[in-house]
Amino acid sequence: MRVTPRRLALGMSLWFPNLFSGIRVREFSEDWTHARVELHVNVLTRNYVGTAFGGSLSAMTDPYFFMLVMHQLGRDYVVWDTRGEIEFLTPGRGVLTAEFAVSREKAEELRERARGGVKVLEWFETEITDRSGTVVARVRREVYVREKRRVTASTRP
Repeated sequence: MRVTPRRLALGMSLWFPNLFSGIRVREFSEDWTHARVELHVNVLTRNYVGTAFGGSLSAMTDPYFFMLVMHQLGRDYVVWDTRGEIEFLTPGRGVLTAEFAVSREKAEELRERARGGVKVLEWFETEITDRSGTVVARVRREVYVREKRRVTASTRP
């Protein structure tokens, strides 16, 4: 079965770590350049003072940049999420949203930079907002990209 953006969004929303963390993947665009994720702050996802738990904010932003890059580059590339940073700006309540975007041009730039097995590290940024548009947190995620080494008769041991 082929992975489509719609199937992946549904599967990620039903995946137990997201399902029980109030995280819902609302969209992966058909061209794999955009994703939208929501976090529903509730009794399971809030902290001691009743606002969004920082771990939940991290989890809602964890894999999406790497997944957008991976789907655009295809199977000839190794793509990993390597680290993240969050700057908390204001307490998060209600439904929080993060939008992820990796343009075709950025994906092509990464493809070119990673040719020949060169290790590429690239930072991507997004904001987590509440329903009123207030920025709750700024998030940076670092993505690792490398072209896979092709095994040929001359490279086999």
